[in-house]
Amino acid sequence: MDNKCCYFYICLNLNFFYMKHIPAILCAFFFLMPNQVNQKLEFRKYSARQFYKNINIIGGEFSNDGQKILFTSDKTGIYNAYTVSVTTGEIEQVTDSKKESIYAYTYVPGSDAFIYGADQGGNELTHIYLKKPGADAIDLTPDSNQKVQFTGWSLDKKSMYYQSNKRDPRYFDIYKMNIADWKPQKLYTNDSGYAINAISNNEHYLLVSKSITTSVTELYLVDLKTNGIKKLSKEGAHASYYGLRFSNNDKKIYYLTDEGSEFQHVIEYDVTTGKGKNYFSTDWDVMYLYFTDNEKYRVIGINKDGKNVIRVFNNLTNEEVAFPDINDGDISAVAFPPAENKIRLSVESSVSPKNLYVYDLGSKKLKKLTNTLNSEINEKDLAKAEVVRFKSFDGVEIPAIYYKPLNASATNKVPAVLWIHGGPGGQARIGFVPSIQFLVNHGYAVLAVNNRGSSGYGKTFFAMDDRDHGGADLKDCIYGKKYLQTLDYINPDEIGILGGSYGGFMTLAALCFYPDAFNCGVDYFGVANWLRTLKSIPPYWASFRTALYAEMGDPFTVDSVRLRNISPLFNADKITKPLMVLQGVNDPRVLKAESDEIVAAVKKNSVPVEYVVFPDEGHGFVKTENKIMADSSMLVFLNKYLKK
Repeated sequence: MDNKCCYFYICLNLNFFYMKHIPAILCAFFFLMPNQVNQKLEFRKYSARQFYKNINIIGGEFSNDGQKILFTSDKTGIYNAYTVSVTTGEIEQVTDSKKESIYAYTYVPGSDAFIYGADQGGNELTHIYLKKPGADAIDLTPDSNQKVQFTGWSLDKKSMYYQSNKRDPRYFDIYKMNIADWKPQKLYTNDSGYAINAISNNEHYLLVSKSITTSVTELYLVDLKTNGIKKLSKEGAHASYYGLRFSNNDKKIYYLTDEGSEFQHVIEYDVTTGKGKNYFSTDWDVMYLYFTDNEKYRVIGINKDGKNVIRVFNNLTNEEVAFPDINDGDISAVAFPPAENKIRLSVESSVSPKNLYVYDLGSKKLKKLTNTLNSEINEKDLAKAEVVRFKSFDGVEIPAIYYKPLNASATNKVPAVLWIHGGPGGQARIGFVPSIQFLVNHGYAVLAVNNRGSSGYGKTFFAMDDRDHGGADLKDCIYGKKYLQTLDYINPDEIGILGGSYGGFMTLAALCFYPDAFNCGVDYFGVANWLRTLKSIPPYWASFRTALYAEMGDPFTVDSVRLRNISPLFNADKITKPLMVLQGVNDPRVLKAESDEIVAAVKKNSVPVEYVVFPDEGHGFVKTENKIMADSSMLVFLNKYLKK
């Protein structure tokens, strides 16, 4: 994962639905009957509550016998753990949290018990819990102030690895718990602030990385027995490196790098010879590679133009596994049971939430296990996303994900909004986003801009906004508006802007520095004061602090002058257009004080400001009722201030 992506925003996780070609005879029919084509398209409008009656599914891990799949769902209005039977499709809710979201991780090896993660009200201090059938959950990491990350199981399946900042809130040490007694044993004290990427199966080595900038990351091999360290990344290379895994016999290491290339690719490194070779590369970023437990299959995830592409290979034959066509959309993720005889497929599109399928590798039979689209919603009433590109002020081509309302035409012009992702360095991607479909269903075109500095389009594009935030990247958004104005079905005088986190900053900056560009703005927990944000980053970001300051600027140096100049709070007197701000009280990344202050400052301009605060949310809203309230309030605001 690019380091930028993890700083400020839970990036949109989207996938692309390919449109079928219109048969030639049908095209001819259209040309012969223009009056029929220009008739107003009828479709049904849906409420925010109906859109959030769609079910969101996360993950999907097989039980030890391969008969169940454990996953996370927000069916009850808050995330809980569920299982689905592979044979019958019967779904069972296995946790019943009413307050905190629960995210299921995986079954405990050789057991019906499973582990999950949960924080407290969105504060991001995640703990790992053990849940046995018929018993209350046990917090395996009970220290209230620690943040914990599940790292995986040992090769013999007798122990769990996890990372914790219990000893020092700035750094993550790595621990081992034997599942027989669940007692922690520290394996490595991380005083150097490394990011721990992987542990060898014999517990002899660690793969660790160190962020120099958000574009430059070094990779090291740590010897746990001697405390020796060996640098695997190329000296002086302007490149990123990230360790993926060791082979089962620990003779090979696999890691990602963009060294010598615009895009991330996989290197296979021989521990004995100290030599590496290209293992897999393509024309887009490789996101990950992993092997099944017995290394029979390898799975490769590719970020292809804002969409996940999954490729699975048989390691014994090197043949690629072919999947059947699926009408619901594209495969965005997969998982195998211990027997490696079937595959869980996660399938989604821009007009359909993620569903789980199981594919039997022997019989070649495909079975759908879930139905997540609200039965009240007709998929044909929703807008399919498409990838578009436009030229910015300096000729740089800017990619974007675009949604056109079904009723938009030259004789029925519609308003539009720019949707700005988080980051810095996030990416708008293709997939089912209820907020976007809600807006489009209510007549708003949405252009999700991947301005310069976004990930997924090569390291040159990724670094284009360094030390220029609120500069050229903001101009890309302005030119996104210009692109919308070239479309004959867009009302050129009814265009707004909205975004979350870094996208919220961009929204505020647009209203400050281009006060006549947009009719209004909606800011979701956006950075208003870079000086405060960069000084108050969570302690567990310490390993990224240097890289973040290298990109954004160091608030404790002369950089503070530029950071103040680009901060919307200190330019709030320039905002003349209506503003909506939405904020979670427990947000540890963009503190509520930032939103409080920007709201107060803009109100001094006698400008309409609406402020919605959620007492039980953090950096991003996860509770269904809160998301319904946020989207409903946003639509009322846009209808009032964007449409003329």
